[in-house]
Amino acid sequence: MASVRSPTSTVSSSLVTGSIAAHTQWGERDRRWMPLPTLLYAQVVKTVRRRRLIRVRHRVVFGTLEAIQQVLAACGWQINTAFVERLNLTIRQHVAAVGRRVMTLCKGEEGLRQQLALYHTYYNFCLPHTSLRLPLPQPEVTNGTGAAKRWQPRTPAMAAGLTDHVWTLREVLLFRVPPWPQPAGV
Repeated sequence: MASVRSPTSTVSSSLVTGSIAAHTQWGERDRRWMPLPTLLYAQVVKTVRRRRLIRVRHRVVFGTLEAIQQVLAACGWQINTAFVERLNLTIRQHVAAVGRRVMTLCKGEEGLRQQLALYHTYYNFCLPHTSLRLPLPQPEVTNGTGAAKRWQPRTPAMAAGLTDHVWTLREVLLFRVPPWPQPAGV
């Protein structure tokens, strides 16, 4: 989903909705991820010449243009790269191994996976999002001289109904994950 630059064009991909299937399908020579049938995916193709934008096209990769526009129109949006670029920036700011021109080094793919898993949990359970906050029925008085508290902070996990409070990083790190259910024949 990062930009790919060539002398004449910049291609940025924007994920609209859906996810990649968790299983793989083996081809004759390679292993490929197969997308779920509900995945809608479009690209914004920008043609640039001599540092000037010449043309902007939308290319549908998965789904149909009508289906993508219908999903986006419900929110008043159109095909663009703003959401995925914002996500890329947020990840770069929080995961040192993904940042640009960083002095840190990720020693392997497994280390990067672990950093991203911790960040994913932190982002969804510990980091309140302004766009998800809810107004309090009555403003609460604070202990300082500041204004009364008028909003209840919420995380994406709270919005999805997975938890009822903002977690601390300590809670995340000390959380004991229950074992996965094992298949009957093992």
